Amino acid sequence: MIKIDKKIVGYSVNQPDPDKGDIKKDFPREGGGDRAEVIRMHEKLDRPEMLIGSTYKVKTPVSDHAMYVTVNDIILNEGTEFEKRRPFEIFINSKNLDHYQWIVALTRIISAVFRKGGDVTFLVEELKAVFDPRGGYWQAGGKFMPSIIAELGHVVEKHLIMIGMLTSQELDAGQKELIAKKRAEFEESKKQQDAFTDNTYPEGAQLCTKCNTAAVVMMDGCQTCLSCGDSKCG
Repeated sequence: MIKIDKKIVGYSVNQPDPDKGDIKKDFPREGGGDRAEVIRMHEKLDRPEMLIGSTYKVKTPVSDHAMYVTVNDIILNEGTEFEKRRPFEIFINSKNLDHYQWIVALTRIISAVFRKGGDVTFLVEELKAVFDPRGGYWQAGGKFMPSIIAELGHVVEKHLIMIGMLTSQELDAGQKELIAKKRAEFEESKKQQDAFTDNTYPEGAQLCTKCNTAAVVMMDGCQTCLSCGDSKCG
C-alpha cells in the first residue's frame, strides 16, 4: 500500500510498454475478425422483419381438404463463413376445422422448440412415431402413413434436409442392386399382389376409411368408394 504525504498537483496515465511485453495479445475471436461474434439460435433472439419460408402441400385420403405447412427460417451470421439457415416458426393452414385445436397447439409447441435452438432434429422421429388408433392410410406409391401427425413429421424432415440440418438417407449402389434383384424375383413369382396394383378398381384409387379398401375415386365432385359405396361431398 502506497501512502501519499504531499498534495497532488498533477497526474499522468501509465501506458504499457510494448518493448517490455506489457501488452497482451488480442487473439482473434471465432469468425476470423477481431470483433467477430457468432450468433447462435436461442429463445431470446428477436424475430426479423422478413423470414425465408417454404410451403408444403399435404393431401391425405382421410380428409376432404389439403393442409398447407409453412416453415419460416432465419438466416444467422448472414454474409459470413458461419452463415446458417435455421427453422424459426411453423404454420399449418387447412379448411378442415375438425383439427383446428390440435393444429394450433402443435404449431405453437414446434415453433417454441425451433426458437429454443440446439438440435431440433429429434422432432422428426417424435412426430413420425405417432399412430392414429383408427388406423393409418396409404400414400400414392404404396407408402403407409400411420397418422396425419406422422406425415407432418415427414414434411419437417424434408425441410430440415433442404436447409442442411439433416442428411438424406439414400441407398448405396449395393443396396439398390439388392432391391432391384428382389423386386425382379417378386414380379416373376407373382405370389403376392399389392393393393395398389389390383386391377379390380381404377388406378389411383384412394383408401376408404370405412371399408379400408383402395377404391375411392372422384365421381360428380364427390369422393365415392366403389367397394362399399361410401360417399363424401365437399
